[in-house]
Amino acid sequence: MTPTLLELEDELTHLTLAPELGGSLVNWTVRSTGQPLLRHNDAHALNTGLPGKLGCYPLAPWSNRIAEGGFECPEGWLALTPNSLTDPLPIHGSAWQQPWQVVTHSTNEVILQLDSSTPFAYRARQRFHLSKGQLSIELQITHLADRAAWHGLGLHPYFPRTANTQLQAKAEKVWLCDGSKLPTELIELPADWDFRQLSALPSSLVDNGFCHWDGHCLIQQPDLGYALECQATGSDYYLLYCPVGLEFFCIEPVSHPVNAHHLPGRPGLQLLEQGQSAELGFSLQYRALR
Repeated sequence: MTPTLLELEDELTHLTLAPELGGSLVNWTVRSTGQPLLRHNDAHALNTGLPGKLGCYPLAPWSNRIAEGGFECPEGWLALTPNSLTDPLPIHGSAWQQPWQVVTHSTNEVILQLDSSTPFAYRARQRFHLSKGQLSIELQITHLADRAAWHGLGLHPYFPRTANTQLQAKAEKVWLCDGSKLPTELIELPADWDFRQLSALPSSLVDNGFCHWDGHCLIQQPDLGYALECQATGSDYYLLYCPVGLEFFCIEPVSHPVNAHHLPGRPGLQLLEQGQSAELGFSLQYRALR
């Protein structure tokens, strides 16, 4: 069954959302031309019921993979089970696998909410706002359980990729990964993974976390006639996913590195008591190239 879609628009762009499918974005396009600004999705993608086939979905109460079957909290071990048919480890939290409720909806703004009990009680909110070609996303999580737990946040957008797509996203180091896609070593940026200057995407697979990010990124799409100027808040890290031979890539603003629950000092995670909150924001400004 095709999910119910919500629509937003401003002077320049049009956005569709599927609250039932993990509070996901479906398509974001230029009104005058129909040009997709996120990976374009059709009815088939929607009918899979999978947020990973859509344009963007929220990551809460953690991003990416967690090893060792769970993680330690102040009052004991929190056990986790794998939650994806395509990955042997728990991945991307639980918010993306649950239907969200519509709190408010106007022409250019919507607020969605999720009250979850998995893997502990929390409330998540997303606010999407369009204005003059800028999409603003705010993701907030509030811990509701009696016992404190570690939280992390992220967003997982998918962008079109052509032979001439370029990216600028200033980071200082990158994590190497093992066969399980878990981080093993933090190294200086290799030349073909150095996006401190506007650079082409690598032709080989990238599925890695980058550290010490200033939150800014520029996505230049000369073949498609536009650029996106993006700014993240509450995010000192990004994950870059460039699959080989596919016409999309992902740059994901996240609050913590992969498997941070088991890294020394739990970098980027926040220990939230009942009623405490954490936030992450991401704005994407569309600009036509002349």
